[in-house]
Amino acid sequence: MPRRQARVLLFMLLAVSLALGWVLWPFFGTLLWSGVIALLFAPVHRWLLVRCHHRRNLAAALTLALVLVCVIIPLILLTTAAARELTQFYALLKSGEISPERYFRGVFGGLPDGMRRLLAQLGVANFSALQRSLSSALAQGGQPLATHALDWGQNTFDFLLSAGLATYMSFFFIRDGQIITRAMQRALPLPLAHRRALLQQFNTVVRATVKGNLLVAAIQGALGGLAFWYLDLGAAVLWGVLMAFLSLLPAVGAALVWLPVAVYLFMDGQIGAAAGLVAWGVLVIGLVDNLLRPLLVGRDTRMPDYVVLITTVGGMAAFGINGFVIGPTIAALFVAVWHIHLQGQPAEGADSADPSDPA
Repeated sequence: MPRRQARVLLFMLLAVSLALGWVLWPFFGTLLWSGVIALLFAPVHRWLLVRCHHRRNLAAALTLALVLVCVIIPLILLTTAAARELTQFYALLKSGEISPERYFRGVFGGLPDGMRRLLAQLGVANFSALQRSLSSALAQGGQPLATHALDWGQNTFDFLLSAGLATYMSFFFIRDGQIITRAMQRALPLPLAHRRALLQQFNTVVRATVKGNLLVAAIQGALGGLAFWYLDLGAAVLWGVLMAFLSLLPAVGAALVWLPVAVYLFMDGQIGAAAGLVAWGVLVIGLVDNLLRPLLVGRDTRMPDYVVLITTVGGMAAFGINGFVIGPTIAALFVAVWHIHLQGQPAEGADSADPSDPA
């Protein structure tokens, strides 16, 4: 193909690709998770495909049914329960039965005198103003959050549209996954070995990130909710879901929930409950993060823990909940592309070496 025609074709490819991306951007999250579901359940689909005598539609339908039973329906039920408890918690907070002012006064009263004087000078000890500010913020943001969460849990139109579209797209991604993968391989203007390496790295990182992070989050959320239920702290499902969500942030996630509650129990005179919650959080919930996450995420992605941490946090800051997949994936592809680039570069000092030198 002449160079001019190649440039025109390249321009057209970029233009139509950007246009398609702009059209599909409102459904980015839906398409992302549809692809993730297809990627995670690809081994199951291949196993079913053999046993269904290579009837692709039947194997994809059975795989999707398994996804609904094992993932989608439990997630809807859990979200509904958490949304109900969130609404109840908001009502108690608004009525004054739960008072953040009492909590902060108790914490303040347990501090050393020097620390209390310093906080008083900084104006932090004005708990009445803090209570008014917090109540105002909750009045502005809490009710929409609770209403949105409750509506989502009760299968509103928006949730049904997203869930239906994700289910629909997942079916085709599961059925045509191998065809899509081969097309992506052919589209990359790289040698075959490099194309396979990049796609393999992409698949490995997505699988490891999603399976590892979600498994760790589910275990930590369940353990945290169990502790709240045992201590009769109320809204155990809600706090468990919140700890599971925050557990997507490595190292500090679940502690953002159980540690302030432990401080409150200690200031309230419930020393045994506070000590038990701290011990459970550090020795059990924290152990899950410290042991499982490096094994499930860092080992498969072959990236250091600190790279996984910073890219996860950065990805969630940039892309929201989708970022815990996007961040580490971009980092892994960055490493893979640079590795390919450096493989094609001459070694340092190779250009200046004497070809006749036996060494």
